[in-house]
Amino acid sequence: MISHRTSQTDDSPSLFESIANDIATKGFSINPAALPLDLTHLLAQHITTMPDTHFKRAGIGRTTEHRVNDFVRTDAICWINGDSDAEIGWLNWARSLQAFLNRRLLLGLFSFESHFAHYAKGDFYKKHKDAFTGEGNRVLTVIVYLNEHWSTEDGGELVIYPNQQSISAVIDDHTVSVTPGFGTLVVFLSEEFPHEVLAAQRDRYSIAGWFRLNCSIDNNIDPPR
Repeated sequence: MISHRTSQTDDSPSLFESIANDIATKGFSINPAALPLDLTHLLAQHITTMPDTHFKRAGIGRTTEHRVNDFVRTDAICWINGDSDAEIGWLNWARSLQAFLNRRLLLGLFSFESHFAHYAKGDFYKKHKDAFTGEGNRVLTVIVYLNEHWSTEDGGELVIYPNQQSISAVIDDHTVSVTPGFGTLVVFLSEEFPHEVLAAQRDRYSIAGWFRLNCSIDNNIDPPR
C-alpha cells in the first residue's frame, strides 16, 4: 500500500522514518505534499524564474558516453551546486535524509547529486533505470515535484514498474503512477525500479537526485556525473 502524507509541516523525523520503512519493506516510498512547505515554495520560485539559458538539454549516459537522444528523453536540466538559498536549503535537507537513512538502514550513502528538471508541454522520458545492477554508483533515487495546482488532466505522471517488467511492457495494473503534485516526494532503489515520465500538458518542474556509494579506488576518483 502506498503511504499518503498530507501534512505540510516540517515533520522530517517522522517522514524520514516512513521513507526508511518503505525502502526496507518494498524498495520505494511515495509521500504526497511531504517536503517542508517553505522549502518547496522556495525551490518552486527559484526554478520557475531561472533563465532558460541555465538549462541544458538532458542526455543519457555518463562522461564519455553521454549523448542527447530525443527518442529517449526531451527534458532540460540544470545541476544543483548550492549557488542560491533555495539550492542550499535543498542540499541541507538531503544531507539530513542521508544521515538518517545511513543510521537506520546502514546503506553507506556517501555523496549526493541532483538537478532541476523542466519538462515543457509534450516532453517525456521513456522507460529506464537510474543505475544498473552491480555498477555500485547510484543507490537511491530521490524526486520532488514543484508544480502547484496540478491535476490529473495535466498528465506528466511518473510511472514506476515495481515488478521489473521488460523494457517493452505496457502500463497495466502492475505499475504505480505518481501525480507530480506540489511537494510530493518519491524515493526508490535506483537499481531495482524501471520508471518513465509521461508527457505533460503544461510545464512540469521537479528535482531529481541520487545518493551514491564511494566507488573511488586508489587515485581513480569515481565522478558523480
